[in-house]
Amino acid sequence: MTGTAVTSSPARARIEVRGIVQGVGFRPFVYRLAQELELDGWVRNDGNGVTIEAEGEGERIAAFARRIRDEAPPLARVDTVQLREAAPGFEYGFAILESGAGRTSTAIGPDSAICADCLAELFDRNDRRYRYPFINCTNCGPRYTITRGLPYDRAMTSMAGFVQCPSCSHEYRAPEDRRFHAEPNACPLCGPRVTLLDACGNALEGDAIAATLARLQRGEIVAIKGLGGFHLACDARNANAVARLRQRKAREEKPFAVMAANVESLQDLATIAAAESAMLQSAERPIVLLRKQPRTDVLLAGIAPGLAWLGAMLPYTPLHYLLFHEAAGRPTGTQWLLQTRAFLLVMTSANPGGEPLVTANGEALRRLAGIADAFLVYDRDIVTRCDDSVVRTVQDHAPPSFQFIRRARGYTPRAIKLAHAGPSVLAVGGYFKNTVCVTRGDEAFVSQHIGDLDNAPTCIALEDATAHLLAILEVEPQVVAHDLHPDFLSTRHAAALAARLGVPLHGVQHHHAHVAAVVAEHRVTGPVLGLALDGVGLGDDGAAWGGELLRVEGDGFARLGRFVPLRLPGGDVAAREPWRMAAAALHRCGRDAEIARRFSNEVGATTIAALLARGTQAPETSSAGRHFDAAAGLLGIRRRSAFEGQAAMLLEGLAEEHGPVAHDPHGFRINASRELDLAPLLVRLADTRDSGFGAALFHSTLVAALADWIADAALLESLSTVACSGGCFLNAILARDLRSALTARGISMLEARALPPNDGGLALGQAWIARQAAARGLAP
Repeated sequence: MTGTAVTSSPARARIEVRGIVQGVGFRPFVYRLAQELELDGWVRNDGNGVTIEAEGEGERIAAFARRIRDEAPPLARVDTVQLREAAPGFEYGFAILESGAGRTSTAIGPDSAICADCLAELFDRNDRRYRYPFINCTNCGPRYTITRGLPYDRAMTSMAGFVQCPSCSHEYRAPEDRRFHAEPNACPLCGPRVTLLDACGNALEGDAIAATLARLQRGEIVAIKGLGGFHLACDARNANAVARLRQRKAREEKPFAVMAANVESLQDLATIAAAESAMLQSAERPIVLLRKQPRTDVLLAGIAPGLAWLGAMLPYTPLHYLLFHEAAGRPTGTQWLLQTRAFLLVMTSANPGGEPLVTANGEALRRLAGIADAFLVYDRDIVTRCDDSVVRTVQDHAPPSFQFIRRARGYTPRAIKLAHAGPSVLAVGGYFKNTVCVTRGDEAFVSQHIGDLDNAPTCIALEDATAHLLAILEVEPQVVAHDLHPDFLSTRHAAALAARLGVPLHGVQHHHAHVAAVVAEHRVTGPVLGLALDGVGLGDDGAAWGGELLRVEGDGFARLGRFVPLRLPGGDVAAREPWRMAAAALHRCGRDAEIARRFSNEVGATTIAALLARGTQAPETSSAGRHFDAAAGLLGIRRRSAFEGQAAMLLEGLAEEHGPVAHDPHGFRINASRELDLAPLLVRLADTRDSGFGAALFHSTLVAALADWIADAALLESLSTVACSGGCFLNAILARDLRSALTARGISMLEARALPPNDGGLALGQAWIARQAAARGLAP
């Protein structure tokens, strides 16, 4: 708590509360607390958060302020409670006032899964909202995805056009009611309605939920409107339906996520630890990566082929629950949700061709034509698209924590607290897995996952997300930060914005940004080592980097070492064809003569061998990701990748399945230039016939090599902390075993937790660096 000490509270105090305190039942909570403590005064929302004036005995006001901080509603996040003396008032009783004005410095809460109270009403035959797909209260429901601006009032949401009936209006205005100022509050008489459309967009008669279930059970694909966009759904146990969805969506092998009625219904498909169970049932309801059971690929053919992990989630909207309720035969009450249910849905983002998530009804009919057989829609607009978040638990932490693979619904736009306040910065991220970041004071707000900027609709989505985040936070950036790569759409977007706003541009090296994102979230202010392992990023020398050991301090960095480079035969195409990286590894090891013979089934193998021998059309890269590809190619695990990172994921899955093996002490060397050379390990893999053993050996030896490399640098630089980031740290084996190895050496390993370690976290790192440079007047 900040401000005047509570113990010396005046007879009347003005209390300003900052954080996520709008749209979460905060004002009725304050009202009830004031009633209990017999205080007079008022509470209101404003542009900064919640402001309160309370009059009464000093001890009661002190208790009031403490309890505001300690007993806040479940969806609230109280950052500060500032208290100061106020002039005496003339109220009798305590009132909730209309929202005030003021420059915005509060935040909207993320969307939240339906709460237990609303779930009980949803399945109570005597309740007026029985089976109503849009039931919610101040403790649950949509927030960010329906909000156009602050203060968070109904008029600023996509519920503005739905006039509440007398019963809903009474709830909305009664401070003692659970739905007091629940902005999406509605019922079947006055709220949004659900409709099932056929493939041509014609509305179908009858019960939309029952008809949707019937279609799913017949093997059809249905586009279902969710909180932040549409899903494409089918029966996950129907292999033909799954195959048809893959074919129509042109998603050959990338894994699908599944939705189950409850945790119990996933037990025969995955091993679920207590932390994973808690995450599945959390209000955020992310997709959680679970370790598969031995028979999962038989039970769920085509869902996540060849991978060690199954992405699973539980229902989070009333509409989702109603589908499972219908499949269960419409039982009364919620006891049925404690029992195993066979019904299981594929729920994959409706974004054909890697484009942004579909959000509007008409857009769904147009963009999903030929993919969906029917459309389950409703008439409330989605203001901001937001994909499902994806997480993996980190079990070797005490207590267990989790790591983002994708941060979006349920977490955006939750602020990340920074070490100190500074100039406002807009950072626009990179090319892959794009996000944008806006800093305000001592907070950073990172957008939802936007996607890869390889198509025009996603580029437009980047512009929309930038404008929305700046508007909703009412921030005018003083600097715009971007990646060094001049050809990224995000870089051009940054330049155009900076010119329009009349503010400086600040380019940030890719791997510096990766490390800085971790430094920022851990609020580190001194120098650290940084280990950045990813697929590719433009170095400040114009080369392709990706396996970098850095020293990071303030807004500057020094490159201490790199992976000894491999060549990229044919250029960027090598990143999609691991056999080419295997050829590059053979070339690096002096075994060019093997390339044409070993890859005789690949068109162009002889040409690739010649390119490598001449060093033409084969630029060098220090990329750690390409070393993973080389290992997968040498072990015959994957010749071509159907999606980004597939070879590395399959390599990890085989290593998990095989189990740990001792590292090869001769599998690496650190040369005089502090470069890490993995050529000896690649030679060993080239001669290994057991792919499972080879995968495990690659991981164990890589970890040992990295630990030695970092320990040497720590000694030379007199540092004992390393911040680790980059897409390779999505590999659970690498992260877990390196953490253990460094701890044994007395080195602290900082990891990405508030954001993904991949390019989804770049924008935070860019913002952190540019803000420090701007504060020192160095922004170019």
